[in-house]
Amino acid sequence: MRAVAADAPELLTLQLACWVQEAFDNPGAHIPALHESLDDVRHWLGTWDTYVVRRAGRLVAAVRARLEGDAWDIGRVMVAPDLQGQGVGRVLLEHIQAVAPAEATSYVLFTGAGSLRNQRMYKKAGFRLRRDLPAPEGAVILTKPRR
Repeated sequence: MRAVAADAPELLTLQLACWVQEAFDNPGAHIPALHESLDDVRHWLGTWDTYVVRRAGRLVAAVRARLEGDAWDIGRVMVAPDLQGQGVGRVLLEHIQAVAPAEATSYVLFTGAGSLRNQRMYKKAGFRLRRDLPAPEGAVILTKPRR
């Protein structure tokens, strides 16, 4: 379901829970998600298409995307730590690609260079590492053409 403004506090909590592992997997990397405030989350909810998954009322997963040129920029693929490894992230990734606007000719995302589990999931979904594209420090870019 599409996120609403009232989801911001739970999104912030989920984001912090998810990116702690990223910090362990990518020592020394600057991870913006760990430094955002509730106001920051409220702000990006207004500029990104964001979707959430709830189980028994609990917000357990989310993803966001927005059009950057002709690329559907996917970000903040997050699943509660106790539910990771159950396919929820894969479903989120499929959903966010399915809702891309017609103008999108490709998908792009980034993850930590040391986030091998994330990279495996993205590669299984058809994304390819693009070492030729500039990535944030400590991260890698992955892209996928839209079919």
